[in-house]
Amino acid sequence: MDPEKSHAFALKALELGLAPLHGTVTSDRLKTSLAGIALANPLGLAAGFDKNATALAPLARAGFGFVEVGAATPRPQPGNPKPRLFRLSEDRAAINRFGFNNDGMEVIAKRLAHRPTDMVLGLNLGANKDSVDRADDFAR
Repeated sequence: MDPEKSHAFALKALELGLAPLHGTVTSDRLKTSLAGIALANPLGLAAGFDKNATALAPLARAGFGFVEVGAATPRPQPGNPKPRLFRLSEDRAAINRFGFNNDGMEVIAKRLAHRPTDMVLGLNLGANKDSVDRADDFAR
């Protein structure tokens, strides 16, 4: 299966509740903190998997100590032309050239307002590709 379709399929399966999730992995041995924020465990999900914050509730039950969503840009944008995700099977790696495809920060902010309250969540921010003043993008 095409890697971008695989990614979309996995995200949709989470959104629909089709993945068996058991909650955050907790153990006194795993508890830690980062920048003064208590984490149940040190394993987090980096930005890029759930760019648009559409699977927050299932991701809160996926066992991560924290989840980062995004990147969110001031305005929605489609990202780079496809193909933009490439598997390097021999290296067990991938090359991501999505280009910050996302629904825009206003839509994502509305979804974040309904996140699980016990979820440690980070938001990755980015400038729009066609931005004239990128510093202003972050001042909004």
